[in-house]
Amino acid sequence: MKPLLVVILICAGACACAWVASLVTGDTSWVDRIWSIVPPIYTWVFAGSAGFSNARLDVIAGLVTVWGARLTFNFARKGGYSGVEDYRWPVLRASMTSWQFQIFNLFFIVIYQNILLVLITLPAWSAYENRTTPFGTFDLLLAALFLACTLLETVADQQQWNFQTLKRGEVETGRAPNPQFLQSGLFRFSRHPNYFFELAQWWVVFLMGAVAAGTLLQWTVVGAFLLSVLFVGSTSFTEKITLSRYSEYEHYQRSTSALVPWFPRASTHAVETLQAE
Repeated sequence: MKPLLVVILICAGACACAWVASLVTGDTSWVDRIWSIVPPIYTWVFAGSAGFSNARLDVIAGLVTVWGARLTFNFARKGGYSGVEDYRWPVLRASMTSWQFQIFNLFFIVIYQNILLVLITLPAWSAYENRTTPFGTFDLLLAALFLACTLLETVADQQQWNFQTLKRGEVETGRAPNPQFLQSGLFRFSRHPNYFFELAQWWVVFLMGAVAAGTLLQWTVVGAFLLSVLFVGSTSFTEKITLSRYSEYEHYQRSTSALVPWFPRASTHAVETLQAE
């Protein structure tokens, strides 16, 4: 059986399980729980179909496994596998009728996101189809870049974890946390540095497939592109929720880049304060 067909069948099974589980439990976060698990499986299917003898495929599968292990750990320590639903879904559910949300659940949360998880790994299929292309310097540089992005995303996640831990401690002792949201470390240069480095890793995977094919003109770019679109939309929705909770978040938005890390700029609020003084 061709590896792409195997991947499609696994995806179909994942869709069925996630949908049924969401109906039985009333919890729509099942795709979130397999998000870090199925991409490594898909890449190892391609590597295994080449007999684990193709260096590029083995490296891609290994890198995606590192990605999956890091994300699984971070998701688990935040309670993702303990039956806690993503806080954004109840907000979205409240804005729809029951049948509208169930349609959204089936077609977007379950089917679309599972298809997306296949699409982001299809550069491995490009590598499989062009497995006679020698593994070279570009591959090594891209692998190093992937690991650098993984490291920086890990740092961002740890900084967020440390901040949230301290914030919970303040709340539990009856004190008002100040600040209410993280604005230091990597978050001084980007409001979502973890998202940026997450996306960067999948663009690197695309480039590794393109190196195998010998051209950037590969339709498999659709995976990294659609993931970027999803993250932009998700970030916008998340920030609307955050802004509704903390009015000062608007000043942070004005001074700090949304995704791409960049030097902070003076916010309108800061300028007005200086002028008043």
